[in-house]
Amino acid sequence: QVQLVESGGGLVQAGGSLRLSCAISGITFSINVMGWYRQAPGKQRELVATIRSGGLTIYADSVKGRFTISRGDVKNTVYLQMNSLKPEDTAVYYCWSGATVGSWGQGTQVTVSS
Repeated sequence: QVQLVESGGGLVQAGGSLRLSCAISGITFSINVMGWYRQAPGKQRELVATIRSGGLTIYADSVKGRFTISRGDVKNTVYLQMNSLKPEDTAVYYCWSGATVGSWGQGTQVTVSS
């Protein structure tokens, strides 16, 4: 059974930092593409960043230069380092992978106060 478990969210002031973690279980092979989405209240879920097994990364324009996605040493783990956070980054952040399309975890809430 596939499970995506996110953690690391919280309440932070504008300009602060958070590091999100995600572990995907139930997949026996190393997943090629992993990433993060987020959904703010009243808005559609949007792509934040992706990373391929070779290290190629893609970021939404809104987070370029502030967020860094990376893969963990443990298979099928991914991180999102978020710096210089802004109130508009407030959202529930969800882990995603190309091997588990359609499956979502519970997400982790990130709240940035001004």
